[in-house]
Amino acid sequence: MTTFSLCLIVKNEEKCLRECLDSYKPAFDEIVVVDTGSTDATKEIALEYTDKIYDFKWVNDFSAARNFAFSKCSCDYIFSADADEVLTPENLEMLLKLKEVMMPEIEMVTFLYVNDSKYNTSYNFKTERRAKLYKRIRQFTWISPIHETVRLDPVIFDSDISISHRPISNHSKRDFDIYYKSLDSGVTFLDYALCMFIKELFISGDRQDFLKAHPYLEKMSRSNYYKEDTLKYIRVALIHAYRLENDFDNFFKLVSLELCDNPSAETCLELGYYYEDNLDYEQAILWFINAANETASIIDIHACTDTPRYSLSRCYKKLALEAEEDGDDEMASKYNDIAKEYEEQADNVKLPEVDD
Repeated sequence: MTTFSLCLIVKNEEKCLRECLDSYKPAFDEIVVVDTGSTDATKEIALEYTDKIYDFKWVNDFSAARNFAFSKCSCDYIFSADADEVLTPENLEMLLKLKEVMMPEIEMVTFLYVNDSKYNTSYNFKTERRAKLYKRIRQFTWISPIHETVRLDPVIFDSDISISHRPISNHSKRDFDIYYKSLDSGVTFLDYALCMFIKELFISGDRQDFLKAHPYLEKMSRSNYYKEDTLKYIRVALIHAYRLENDFDNFFKLVSLELCDNPSAETCLELGYYYEDNLDYEQAILWFINAANETASIIDIHACTDTPRYSLSRCYKKLALEAEEDGDDEMASKYNDIAKEYEEQADNVKLPEVDD
């Protein structure tokens, strides 16, 4: 039968590690735990499940730690897990069945990754597909009967097994620190990593995070390295930073550029916030409607779903207050009704389940 290694990188995970290992253990032939500097009982808990525990000096690089951890695995396939994941009994049964019928030509298996926590820092979907199981030794083969070439794309199997991601705290500040240290050391992020950084800023960052990121984003916006889609992410993040800093000259320069070419819901939201801050609620409403109904989000799915609808409700409530102050009770009642309708819409918004 095919053998599976369970591989984890941990640091101070005593609150969740036991639940994780209990849920995974029956499906795995070995468990490899790499500790990057725990000061709690993490290593003692890990010793209850395996003697393959290794220390790795943290160098602000998850890839380096993952590569070290993979090098310690010896089974046919390696499953990369995090300590805040749980495999439910029904999904464990599915994984055991997959193990029984695993075909050797499969080089990677994807799973349904369920973000089952309020502490979601960078993902737009409650459920998304993610590669988790990798063949330890890959065999290269020649393909095509003529003009033969080596097959480089992995053979992937998309399973229906769900993994529950249950973080017990928000790790965004830790992640931001890693990003900044990497940038300061001269690292150039790949497009996907930079886009993930910007997603984390929008989904879990605050004003200070954006202000700290601003000079890095400015520098990257002038780079010839990144693809146009990535540059659009950067411009949208800069638009937000410019508004926070009241730099409206640069704000409107970038907004104008974005409006000329398939504007995002995020850009429309920023315009709505600008006009709302300036008490021009009718103009704000126009742009919030665009965010909600006319454009798609590129960074944060909330930008085209619940956020603009809550913003519309807020603006109509402010218009209702103005109408009451003017003695126009009929208009105030109308605005309050519209506000209630948008608030109900926002409350009932459901995020997409799977990102394929």
